[in-house]
Amino acid sequence: MPARARPTHGATMTAMPSLFVSHGPPTMVLDDIPVRAVLADLARTLPRPRAILCVSAHWIAPRPTVSLVAQPETIHDFFGFDEALYCIRYSAPGAPEVAERAAALIRAAGLPCATDPARGLDHGAWEPLMLMYPDADVPVTQLSLVADGDVAHHMEIGRALAPLRTDGVLILASGTAVHNLAEWRAGADGDAPPWAVAFEDWLVDTVTAGDAAALVDYRNRAPHARRAHPTEDHFLPLAVAMGAGGGADGAPPRGRVVHRGFSYGSLSMAAFAFDGDDPTTA
Repeated sequence: MPARARPTHGATMTAMPSLFVSHGPPTMVLDDIPVRAVLADLARTLPRPRAILCVSAHWIAPRPTVSLVAQPETIHDFFGFDEALYCIRYSAPGAPEVAERAAALIRAAGLPCATDPARGLDHGAWEPLMLMYPDADVPVTQLSLVADGDVAHHMEIGRALAPLRTDGVLILASGTAVHNLAEWRAGADGDAPPWAVAFEDWLVDTVTAGDAAALVDYRNRAPHARRAHPTEDHFLPLAVAMGAGGGADGAPPRGRVVHRGFSYGSLSMAAFAFDGDDPTTA
């Protein structure tokens, strides 16, 4: 099959979706859990991206920051796991051109954006990438979360990035739909605990309705929100994905469920795709 031509800025092609996927512990790439096959199958159903912009819960900076590195290193940002995990390398090339484009879009939206010449891929990025694109042959760059940014701010960042989708770039946001490490083994030998299920149910209903206002106010509206997310780092990537998934006509960024369910006890591995048509180009 001939390679797809790379569109110039302003040209359009079939829009890529923006995705939110849940990553578990680093062992997810080795463990026999349902989401592994789901992510592999998902990648096969998508148009092949010319590049990937990954937003991970594990890179937080004072302002939005994109990596310009030409060959990202594999960051093993964890400890106490099997030695085999520290030998893993995900050797995809970088995507500095896409990083520069993302930075320009964020700045054009009136937001600051920095660049980093050396940042590699943390496990929130390379875990899902290994399962979706195991050949590591799609260029990838990473965008940070913002340390003092709330859900609304990260949704605004996502909206700024939406034009990348018509330029062949897959926006892959990686967090965890329910993430309480103090209780993550709760229910590990059986059903997930009711509080976690209730939060996931609310999240699925909110995302599929495209209710961005409810997502922004989830701390007040969702059941057991602070138990499901004692900190917001694993929730914020979802806001970026939803923001990037809307259409130019202002239609709600309704998400579709790619996967839902629990692994490792109370960790929801829910994943969503946002397929809003014709995002605004810039």
